[in-house]
Amino acid sequence: MPSRQRSNPLALAALTCLAERPMHPYEVATTLRQRNKHESVRLNYGSLYAVFTSLERRGLIAAAGVSREGRLPERTSYELTEAGRVEIHEWLAELVGTPVKEYPDFEAALALLAGLPPDTALDLLRERIGRLEVRIAQAHAAREVLQKQQVPRLFWVEHEFHTTLLDAELSYVRRLAGDIESGALEGLQWWRNTYNHDTYYADEE
Repeated sequence: MPSRQRSNPLALAALTCLAERPMHPYEVATTLRQRNKHESVRLNYGSLYAVFTSLERRGLIAAAGVSREGRLPERTSYELTEAGRVEIHEWLAELVGTPVKEYPDFEAALALLAGLPPDTALDLLRERIGRLEVRIAQAHAAREVLQKQQVPRLFWVEHEFHTTLLDAELSYVRRLAGDIESGALEGLQWWRNTYNHDTYYADEE
């Protein structure tokens, strides 16, 4: 019975590649890059070999053969075991069906936003707005390419999800920046007094 080590999405990505056919680690990395999955799963070649070692030790994959191309070193291909197929199903079911609390860096920054002077925070939020607009434009352009290439939607739903999150973030950041600029943000006067009068508990005006 494999141990429940499900904290590394790269391991799940490797398993899903091997569900198609036996591959060696470098081939898995190449496949993930060709399919742009490295945009959603952090891909590191060194880490991938360690992932394969862990998966083999847990009985989720097994060596399928050794091959050599030209002067390249021998490469061991791996195949999915039955335990590996069960692991893919259970792991994906858990990820897809169960929402979990995540800790994005930007959410942490918003929680601690009062650590910056209000005007500085406003400038940085405006800077973020500009960068988000660029990223969204790039995401829409990439989506158009995928559609022109007639890539089925199934294979880029993660890109669609990411773009939706960017759109939502842009909408929120614009609203927050607007509230700071207009003075509508509750607590803003306290925030300004913190930096203008060196006191953390000035009365609201």
